[in-house]
Amino acid sequence: MNPIEIQKATLNDLEILQKLSIQTFTETFAAVNTPDNITNYINDSFNTQQLTTELSNTNSMFYLAYSNRVAVGYLKINFGDAQTETHDQNALEVHRIYVLQTFHGKNIGQLLLNQAKKIAENNGVASIWLGVWEENYRALQFYAKNGFVVFDQHVFTLGNDKQTDLLMQLRLK
Repeated sequence: MNPIEIQKATLNDLEILQKLSIQTFTETFAAVNTPDNITNYINDSFNTQQLTTELSNTNSMFYLAYSNRVAVGYLKINFGDAQTETHDQNALEVHRIYVLQTFHGKNIGQLLLNQAKKIAENNGVASIWLGVWEENYRALQFYAKNGFVVFDQHVFTLGNDKQTDLLMQLRLK
């Protein structure tokens, strides 16, 4: 298998990010949520204006993973006021690690998480945190394997469905 390349995304990558976001979110969550809730979330979270705003935020960064020059996943991280919740200003939030289903098990999520760890260390933050749906067992297992521990939870509203996200953290200092 060819090596995976990770590159920082820019506004020029908007369409690629939008396509990856919609496909990976649908692949991961459509079978266990209503079509209306999935559609509404995609329309709210992955529309051109929203993704442009996220890409333009200086406290957010996106990294695309490429296999044979085809984008197969991405990482989104947030610092400071770009974090979706403020638990610690001296932290980095992994907001999304999205990988196409056909590329699961090919170490891409690990490479993207390693990229987040490297950025966190280079920026001297004390911890990395993220939220994971309590029923996304594959992701929970992945993060636990990487040393993340649950420290809290919050409600994530998907359309008319209130779900519980477990907040997980990896202390670096």
